[in-house]
Amino acid sequence: MIRSARTGGGALLLAAVLLVAIADAQTNNSGEQSPAKSVYAELAKVPAKAAGRHNPLEGDSEAVAAGAKLFEQHCAECHGAKADGGKKGPSLRAEEVQQATPGTLFWLLTNGVVRKGMPVWSRLPEPQRWQLVSYIKSLGSSQAPPKQ
Repeated sequence: MIRSARTGGGALLLAAVLLVAIADAQTNNSGEQSPAKSVYAELAKVPAKAAGRHNPLEGDSEAVAAGAKLFEQHCAECHGAKADGGKKGPSLRAEEVQQATPGTLFWLLTNGVVRKGMPVWSRLPEPQRWQLVSYIKSLGSSQAPPKQ
C-alpha cells in the first residue's frame, strides 16, 4: 500500500541527503583522495547482510511511481528535479549509485550518514523507503556511452 508522503516528510529529506552524499562520493571517485571519497566509502561499510537484502517491491511499477512522488516532494530540493544533482546533493544517476544493491541503498536511507549530511530516515515507513529505492534504481545512469 502507498502511504501518505506527509507521514514521512522528514524521513524522505534524510534519505535524499544520504543519497546525495553517496552519489557525490561516487561521481568524484577519480583515483585521487577527495572529501567525496570518504562518503563513497560508506557504501562499502554497509553490512553484507543488509547489502544483500532484496527489494520486495522490485519490478512493481506502482512502487516506482510512488517513489517518484516521494522523491519529488522530499528529495528533489537537494538532488534536483531529475535526480541529476542539485545545490546540496549529487546526482543519483551516477554509475556508483545505480550499481549499488537495493539493500545498500535501503540501509543508507535507514541509517543515514549524518557526518556527511545525509539524515537518518528510519522513521519513514519501510514500504516508502523501498519505494524510494525502486525509483532511484529506475533512473538509470546519466553517463553517456563512450565515443568511438
